Amino acid sequence: MNLRIGHGFDVHKLVSDRKLILCGVEIPHSRGLLGHSDADVAVHAVMDAIMGALALGDIGKRFPDNDPQYENADSLKMLEALLEEPEAADWELGNLDVTIIAQKPKLRPHIETMRNNIAETFKVDINRISVKATTTEKLGFCGKEKGIAAHAVILLQKKSG
Repeated sequence: MNLRIGHGFDVHKLVSDRKLILCGVEIPHSRGLLGHSDADVAVHAVMDAIMGALALGDIGKRFPDNDPQYENADSLKMLEALLEEPEAADWELGNLDVTIIAQKPKLRPHIETMRNNIAETFKVDINRISVKATTTEKLGFCGKEKGIAAHAVILLQKKSG
């Protein structure tokens, strides 16, 4: 099989006294996401999608939230490490589609930088990376600004030669 598709999902609670980091971009906001690492919910969904495509479980298996080495860790660095692992070495990115679900803050001004950060981490052209944001029209925990969620769908293709 030369193609693999993976889906990832993650959610983190919004809290005071934390930075809001999404796709490696620090977003100005009154609250940030609670988590063991930098809680970059979008990058966590991407890592889950990769692990799903390769049938490796979820990111908690590879980056446990009780391991002190990942406390406040940069999620883009974690993604980079995942991409360098032997299980991922024979695969390259076809394309990636990420959806961030947040009522606030507005993310449109940061989308291109987010796309660029992800493209640089994968070492691919930005045209393979889609990052978009949506609200839930004030419904649910995201709509009530209690948290932020993200979905990611990835297509991996076997490297040739």
